[in-house]
Amino acid sequence: MPQQPGYKPFRLLLRETALVAKDHSLLLTLLIAPLLYAFFYGSIYSYKTEEEVPICVVDEDRTGLSRTLIEQINNTQMVQVIAVTTLEAAKEQMYHGHTQGFLYLQKGLEKKVLSLQQANMVLALNAARFLPSSDVLGTITQVGLTVGAGVRLQYLQKSEGMNTEISGREVMAVKPDARPLFNNRVDYGTFLLPGLLAMILQQTLLLGLAGGTAAERQHHRVGEWMRLAGDNLSTALWGKGLFYFILFCCYAFFFLTVNFGVLDLQLLGNAWELALVTALFLFSLIPMGIFTGLLFRSQLLCTQLLAFSTYPIFLITGYTWPIQQLPDGLKAAGALLPITPFLQLYQGIVQQGAHITDRLPALYHLCFLSCFYTLICLWKIKSVAAAKSPAAVA
Repeated sequence: MPQQPGYKPFRLLLRETALVAKDHSLLLTLLIAPLLYAFFYGSIYSYKTEEEVPICVVDEDRTGLSRTLIEQINNTQMVQVIAVTTLEAAKEQMYHGHTQGFLYLQKGLEKKVLSLQQANMVLALNAARFLPSSDVLGTITQVGLTVGAGVRLQYLQKSEGMNTEISGREVMAVKPDARPLFNNRVDYGTFLLPGLLAMILQQTLLLGLAGGTAAERQHHRVGEWMRLAGDNLSTALWGKGLFYFILFCCYAFFFLTVNFGVLDLQLLGNAWELALVTALFLFSLIPMGIFTGLLFRSQLLCTQLLAFSTYPIFLITGYTWPIQQLPDGLKAAGALLPITPFLQLYQGIVQQGAHITDRLPALYHLCFLSCFYTLICLWKIKSVAAAKSPAAVA
């Protein structure tokens, strides 16, 4: 009795489930790696901001102003003050890696400030580590401006007889009012973690699907795969991909609920729009993964190459560095990756509360890549199946 057409994808789904269950490397990649990576990498950035960065302070002024300045810096969440007596000791602490830099307060600091002369604080930072040096610079600069403005405010009130309102305008004629629209805490973890979870979703899917497809060629199971699909290319593609689509839809939902909750991340946009974009993303990755796997005759080699490609792929997506600043060759390579337009949509919905209609070029880009990889995957399945059997493939 001939098989009903509707049963073929289901039979391929059961076959793929059985193959994954028998392959320990696929089990590790598909069932353990996504959860392990999501919680492990997420825990690294769980605090999201650096705190208590050690900085040496050399106070040669030893006045009430310098002590106030040091106290205010130490009271910030970012800086931990370590007092030393000499500039040489401060340099030695930085060179040995015990501190990230030093602050030098010259003698006569208070005298210059009170006489309305320009006074300097010398801040030396270890810029080999960019993130702490940038955060510390901003914090100490803000404290210095605040303390200096307070001293001048008191001077104008006492010496010039100005009231609080007039002296305030005199000290700070233009007051900056910076308001971050998204990522209100302006921390690195809130920026990085959503994109990192999306990258984990892509790479574990590709590793599992491409590795499993390469195993089909390695163990000469392509003929069996095609017979169960009724020699239909589309059934072969989506019947095999159905297992991965269901599994990684569950992972995407898990990341969005459990991991976002554990890591204190917020979804600012519409959850249904994010679900639609994620489904389209998976529809792009499945043919890409099968096509990649069919390029190899060794499951191990395929898995190794994909594993080594994870970090380069993340760098050329434009998430960690503006894609406009990449060399033209890397821009072209990034444009061929579904995660590049997906991250633009994903970041907009998750972190900015945007709608799909606000990122239509990225949506069209992702749709194009889905169609592109589907077509070349169908062609590759046909060519591999034809090489195994002289019969034509429907």
